[in-house]
Amino acid sequence: MKIWGARLENRTKSSRQSDQEQEYKEYLYKEVCRARAEWERASWAFQEALGDDEVDVAIYLLEAAERRYQIQLKMAKQAKVEWDVFKYGPYF
Repeated sequence: MKIWGARLENRTKSSRQSDQEQEYKEYLYKEVCRARAEWERASWAFQEALGDDEVDVAIYLLEAAERRYQIQLKMAKQAKVEWDVFKYGPYF
């Protein structure tokens, strides 16, 4: 009984770790999508800026959005996020 209990406990721990890893990857995917949308909005604001002050603010926002997007992409690559799984759903 003790052997079976240990095996079941190991499977349960492994399952929990896998679930947590999948949730983290999904979180990263959503953050990358948000960062990209933020970058697109900042890019649009830069293109539409008229006065010197507006241009300065738009440049600041664009640089910040680009950096955030880069950071999120780097984190997602390190976690080996599978983009197609989140974009199109699981293969099975």
